[in-house]
Amino acid sequence: MARNLQDHILQTASALFYSQGIKATGVDAIVKAAGTTKMSLYKYFPSKDDLVLAHLSKSREAMLNRILIGMEQRASEPKQKLLTVFAVFDELSSSPEFRGCPFINAAAEFAEAANPVQRAAAEFSDTFQQVLTDLARQAGARDPETLSQQLAMLISGAMVSEQRRRESGAMRTAAAAAKVLIEQSLACAE
Repeated sequence: MARNLQDHILQTASALFYSQGIKATGVDAIVKAAGTTKMSLYKYFPSKDDLVLAHLSKSREAMLNRILIGMEQRASEPKQKLLTVFAVFDELSSSPEFRGCPFINAAAEFAEAANPVQRAAAEFSDTFQQVLTDLARQAGARDPETLSQQLAMLISGAMVSEQRRRESGAMRTAAAAAKVLIEQSLACAE
């Protein structure tokens, strides 16, 4: 039962953090929405900061799984996976529940470089970019690190654009630009 309550609190907090913002969501709102007590919340998460970091850890795992599974379902070749990652993000940003990238949002709320939330957001970004670098290398890109940085920037920009203006088609536009970059990088490698 204890593990279920801990998971329930984290799930509730994650939903509120994502939909309302981390700083805007107080412990009282989390306790009320979870149907529990502050004492129970603090038993599992000694501070709101601990809860926020648990939320980002949970989000990191879920987002990476969704990206990797989404690419695997859509493509088998590294080059195609680089392109289909945009389809995965387009699907994410098309959801009615979409409120932007949880890591971009968290980084914006906690802008200080030394803040643990900022570091957790940067860790996700680094991990995701490494996935892209590995795929770019497997595809034979001339400069896999630069290509992965370019693709990650296109995705981040499209996520923010889509958050700001829903159904803008930003991710599809980013995918078209990515195709050009990928083709250019692979052609230069030959």
